[in-house]
Amino acid sequence: MSHTLGARQAQKLKTRQALLDAALALLEEQSLSSLGLREVTRAAGVAPTAFYRHFGSTADLGVALVEEALGSLHPMIRTTVATADDSEERISRAVDLIARHVTEYPAHVRFIARERHGGVQPVREEIREQLTRFAREVRDELAEDAAATGWSGDDLLMLAHLYVDQMLITASLFLEALDAPEAERERVARLATRQLRLISIGRRHWLD
Repeated sequence: MSHTLGARQAQKLKTRQALLDAALALLEEQSLSSLGLREVTRAAGVAPTAFYRHFGSTADLGVALVEEALGSLHPMIRTTVATADDSEERISRAVDLIARHVTEYPAHVRFIARERHGGVQPVREEIREQLTRFAREVRDELAEDAAATGWSGDDLLMLAHLYVDQMLITASLFLEALDAPEAERERVARLATRQLRLISIGRRHWLD
């Protein structure tokens, strides 16, 4: 009996992932607000009724995609925060990591960039909530640094949001340059490096 239940659970998870993957592929060419349930199930190779065993609506599907996409961004945010000591090496490493992440997960990055200000309210709210959660985690990490001595909690949270926002901006710029000549990608990398350096310099002198 337990073996049967395990097989059913595995199949259920497989179907759910197939729906997420199919939706993400379709969203390369359209927004979530225009995505149809039957379109997704057809691409996933499942019956339309199977959709409702996993999601209540396409908005629920979109929220699940946000969780999947931003979950993959989480390690990148933490690494970007590691640039806070103004180390050129760490800044360069963070920019390289963002570039690699965009190359590996372009559909996830494109989805977040498009839907962050898109027409599906629950998805916008989930993106905002996830990014706010990231910023709070970054704030807590920054607070452990000796350089945070004298900073208020509000100012640390503002700095954390700067790092999170800069990560998203840089990811979007690399996404736009994904198929561009190498010179354009290098230009984006230089710009991202300068922007992170500016945040670091501002952090060092904020209490001045």
